[in-house]
Amino acid sequence: MSNDILQADITEKFKLNEIPESATLIPIDQIEVLNSRERNMKVFEEIVENIRAIGLKKPITVTARHPQEGGNRYLLVCGEGRLNAFRILGQTHIPAMVINVSDEDAFIMSLAENIARHGYRPLEILSDIGMLVSRGYDAEAIIQKTGLSSKYVKDIVFMLVQGESRLIEGVKSGKIPLTTALEIARAKQDDQNLGEVLQEAYESGQLNGHQVTKAKRLALKTEVNDPASPATHHGATTSYNLVRTYQIEVDRQHKMVLKAEHAHQRLLLVVEGLKTLFSSENFGYLLRAEGMDTMPKYLSDRLTPVAGEHA
Repeated sequence: MSNDILQADITEKFKLNEIPESATLIPIDQIEVLNSRERNMKVFEEIVENIRAIGLKKPITVTARHPQEGGNRYLLVCGEGRLNAFRILGQTHIPAMVINVSDEDAFIMSLAENIARHGYRPLEILSDIGMLVSRGYDAEAIIQKTGLSSKYVKDIVFMLVQGESRLIEGVKSGKIPLTTALEIARAKQDDQNLGEVLQEAYESGQLNGHQVTKAKRLALKTEVNDPASPATHHGATTSYNLVRTYQIEVDRQHKMVLKAEHAHQRLLLVVEGLKTLFSSENFGYLLRAEGMDTMPKYLSDRLTPVAGEHA
């Protein structure tokens, strides 16, 4: 079958009338995927059904390679999901934009496209940034090439460069969220012992991710205000000490909230009682006779009826 007939067949079957004229029909078996990854099956199935129903709206992007034997070869830059969908749909060729870039640039473009993809998982970002670090890219170069936030990239690069293998493996295995791993890594940067204690407390189930952040802040605050506290690295720091200090602080704050609510309720009772008294003209005469006809503005504001309210 000629290329023109094949193009017509695909155009009719997949309604590829919006594919740019500059796109080239490429044999799928000549395309090598540089940075393959597992896909969310639900999302992938949606891609397949969309292509089956309305056609391919955007061609994939490849870069040509010309080996000495075996004909043309191509490296995939963008569009692995679309490529796999065409395979599933039984196609042997796919429309592609062919660009001329180096292997390194093709790899970077592939990572950048993956990172920008909707629903891209933090674990995949960690893996891709790890690939860039292994290729010698520093944080600033990665930020420039990926468009990710400066702080986010620097945190991940720090964790990778410092060799936080336990944290990294925990993230990859799904045992610890990336955000919690970064929080622990940052704690280790300030205080190695504190970071180790936080990690132990999380891995043992004594603290969850949200509590890790709070416990870290509490430990650093306690270190400033009470350097001898066992919650700081100057004391006998253990996960037990840290968790115990955190629990004491949580209980203290809870009691403060209860006391504040109790005081508020009592104040409301006093205000309501005073409103009743001030509604009596005789009580007003008595106050003025005793020279007690003024009161704090705070109480006055609460006792003065607002517009539309009955005294």
